[in-house]
Amino acid sequence: MKLALAPLALAVVLVAGCGGGGSSSSSSSPSPKDWAQGLCTSITTWSDSVKSAGQSLQSGNLSKDSLKTATTDIKDATKEFSDDLKSLGKPNIDAGQEAKDAIDKLSEQVKTDVDELQSAVDKSSGSGASGAAAAASGIATSLSTMSTHIAAAASSLQQADSKGELEKGFRDAPACKALSS
Repeated sequence: MKLALAPLALAVVLVAGCGGGGSSSSSSSPSPKDWAQGLCTSITTWSDSVKSAGQSLQSGNLSKDSLKTATTDIKDATKEFSDDLKSLGKPNIDAGQEAKDAIDKLSEQVKTDVDELQSAVDKSSGSGASGAAAAASGIATSLSTMSTHIAAAASSLQQADSKGELEKGFRDAPACKALSS
């Protein structure tokens, strides 16, 4: 499961590596730095929660209870992540709506991904050791899919940020610096 989370940091690095410079005009939206800070903080919080849930499974503890606990922890973390993404709003940049749309899409995708994770675990429960292993594999697959969706959102942000406004925000936000190091 550890490898399934590797694209998270890569996604932030990809976003941080995009475009030139620019400015924007709306004052009711968060600055690029504040928006990036919120996004990176959300990713970090979610990633840490998922890693913690996964560690219990990596220790070889693949009981029905440990799978249920890990799944619940991942679901709760992902719901919070999705809610945090939705609350970011539109950054104060020329392409703010495109950035908001990319993050709103990611929010919906991770909700779907966690539903699929739950379904995989539910289908495998009660099947003994082989079911537990299948459920753990399903969790890893779902997390990998989530990471892919995060990377796709990063690519969408990169494409929308032709003036480099978000790039600067990601470079300046402390939470993003921690993710990309």
